[in-house]
Amino acid sequence: MFACLVAGRLVQGEPQQVDATHFIFNLDNAADINHVIIFLTGATAFPEGTGAAVHFGQPSPSSLTWHNLGYISNEKPSVIFKISGLKNIQSTSNNFFMHAQQSNSQLPSTSAHIGIAVEPLAELKQQTPAANTQASNVESFVQFTQKMLENFYNYASSFSITQAQMTPQPGVQYLPTDVLTKWYENFQRKLSQNPNFWKK
Repeated sequence: MFACLVAGRLVQGEPQQVDATHFIFNLDNAADINHVIIFLTGATAFPEGTGAAVHFGQPSPSSLTWHNLGYISNEKPSVIFKISGLKNIQSTSNNFFMHAQQSNSQLPSTSAHIGIAVEPLAELKQQTPAANTQASNVESFVQFTQKMLENFYNYASSFSITQAQMTPQPGVQYLPTDVLTKWYENFQRKLSQNPNFWKK
């Protein structure tokens, strides 16, 4: 039902089942992980009105420190979580996963873990995830757009010639480079003010 993907690693599709509503993925070499993707495989849907809280447990000298990342549901079947910034963030209380780690020898103490807890959707929507764990779609879109603009600008500019270099060709139209530059600067300015301006 659930799967876990860390960049550069194979998909984990078989979490360890603790009980009917709790599951755990083991993540080796947690220090190398920046983002983790949790998603539904499509084999089984959640019962109506339920979803699953996603928790990240990272090793500490005494035990695991658990952080609430967010949740997945039938309406939101996959989520990218940023976990690289959690080391200095205070953990959230999660007695179940702490108890599971203490009582289950199959959880390596040197590994990090993703805990999945199936809960009523209404309760999941009231929970507060740890700060800065949701990967920003807006941020990714802005970065992509800026790179695309730079690529187009550099490509188009590479064909620029001076007026002295021009050979009269009645069927060929020329675009002044300063027009392209003004468009590029104007688009960048609008994008920085409102990433969704192009939707208007």
